[in-house]
Amino acid sequence: MGKFKIYTKTGDTGQTSLVGGTRIDKDHKRIETYGTIDELNAFVGTLNDQLIGQEIKNNLLRIQNKLFVLGSLIANDENKSIKLPELQENEIVFLEEEIDKMDELLPALKSFILPGGHPQVSACHVCRVVCRRAERQLIGLAKEAVVNNLHIKYLNRLSDYFFMLSRRLSQINGVEEIPWNP
Repeated sequence: MGKFKIYTKTGDTGQTSLVGGTRIDKDHKRIETYGTIDELNAFVGTLNDQLIGQEIKNNLLRIQNKLFVLGSLIANDENKSIKLPELQENEIVFLEEEIDKMDELLPALKSFILPGGHPQVSACHVCRVVCRRAERQLIGLAKEAVVNNLHIKYLNRLSDYFFMLSRRLSQINGVEEIPWNP
């Protein structure tokens, strides 16, 4: 079996194919949504590359795999004959448990905090805001297509996870959180 070329030229007219083969415009809400999830996945990889602790790295790798699952589910044109992995409720439980573990280690939040203070913290906040954008786009897509509510819930919880992880990374790196001072 020979190598496949990365370029197919099938998208040169501004359309792309969904997983089931349906052709749609590249600026369609579905494409924007799974493209943002792909962007988030790339930022999570960038954050993971900056970390040393194996437990957080393993958690981020798990999240990256689940984001890939989520992106493939959104990219599916609802072709029932295509078997894709599913996102399960236990992934939300996993995020909630990790959030709770971090919360126990952190001081109470006394004000809004600004992103920054350390490259890892800033990268985590980028993941958080891109995750929020993906969530908004998925909610918009749900107004015109069938969207599994579990997928929205996952992104909502994931953005909470990134917020708590940013706080934990501030603590781990010994940097003060930057309070919002209006």
